[in-house]
Amino acid sequence: MNDTPDSLAQLASIDPGLFDRDVLATWGLSDQAIRFLVHAAITLQDLARQGISTRAFDTGLGLSIFRDQSTRTRHAFRAGCDLVGLASEEMDESSSQRGHGETVRETAAMIAFGTEAIGIRDDIFLGEGHAFMQEVSSAVDEAYREKALLARPALINLQSDLDHPTQAMSDLCHLSRTWGGLEGLKGKKIAITWAHSPSYGKPLSVPQGSIGLLSRFGAELVLAHPEGYELEAEPMEAARRFAAESGGSFKQAASMEEAFAGADAVYPKSWAPAAVMRERTRLLRAGEKAALADLEKAALAQNAKHMSWECDEAKMALTKGGNAHYLHCLPADITGVSCKNGEVSKEVFAKARLDTYREAAYKPFVIAAMLLATRLQDPGAAIARMAAKKAPRRVA
Repeated sequence: MNDTPDSLAQLASIDPGLFDRDVLATWGLSDQAIRFLVHAAITLQDLARQGISTRAFDTGLGLSIFRDQSTRTRHAFRAGCDLVGLASEEMDESSSQRGHGETVRETAAMIAFGTEAIGIRDDIFLGEGHAFMQEVSSAVDEAYREKALLARPALINLQSDLDHPTQAMSDLCHLSRTWGGLEGLKGKKIAITWAHSPSYGKPLSVPQGSIGLLSRFGAELVLAHPEGYELEAEPMEAARRFAAESGGSFKQAASMEEAFAGADAVYPKSWAPAAVMRERTRLLRAGEKAALADLEKAALAQNAKHMSWECDEAKMALTKGGNAHYLHCLPADITGVSCKNGEVSKEVFAKARLDTYREAAYKPFVIAAMLLATRLQDPGAAIARMAAKKAPRRVA
């Protein structure tokens, strides 16, 4: 169903308050900003589906820096830039002057010339990725304030050690569309659980982003993980606060089965213990390869104690009607397909696979919405003009 007219009306009534601001953590944004981004992303997707151009820029650059591997988010940033008319470029730090000692402050100012947005993925080092983004933000603030830059580019977090805003927003868009709007989340039980993986260094930012965002709209959130896999304090505190404010709840369970019982949606995803990630950061920085190998061996042994934390058909049968929505940021560790013992059975994933693609498909539009909201003073009016103009995306 095409609900573009309703979304346009909702956009016109919302001031996101994001002009000349960054998107670093969703829990730092207002409810108005979150609502705008959801409605904008869905509307932009609808317009693209109708073959209507969503370009708002004649010139400008979206620059990305990826310090970790990426498929979906790397492509989504480029696609999101193109959707709104920005060129895109990825900076290879190894070929920049950073290798010759150039400071973060100087590099940030130099890459900001003619740039509308800087997207950064820095999720490898717990305690450092988010801090790096804040340092870049501070540097472009100074350069713009002192009139070294014509404009102040927005910084968009493409995944840090603390949050993964574009992924969490894509998940929220998917649930909003599935359940008939953000109001449809009220009273829904959403289980966010740890799941077994044969790898040890997965970031905490996906589950942290999930609890920090999905707790805003009256859902009944349940977090479950084995002992030792606790999340960082900041997103946990945000989840408790948002759940209380929205009339929902945020609880913790001792098992995947308990979390899944009666759930409307499940999000089984592996992450590493925070203590392991902190030690990993220290060892990587120190170049202690032998100690790093020992840490990996110990962490994998710890994971192996919890192989029963797999999303299989028996656990899915515990969910509401045995038919809960399965969410995942992808790629999932699929038992018998990509690994011997993973996060999800091949039977469960086979049923949910295409729906996870639909979930992921919102990300370019989420990023496009973030670009418009942070770079335009009235992004809702800009989207309304796109819909009214109906310029074709393809010219015959």
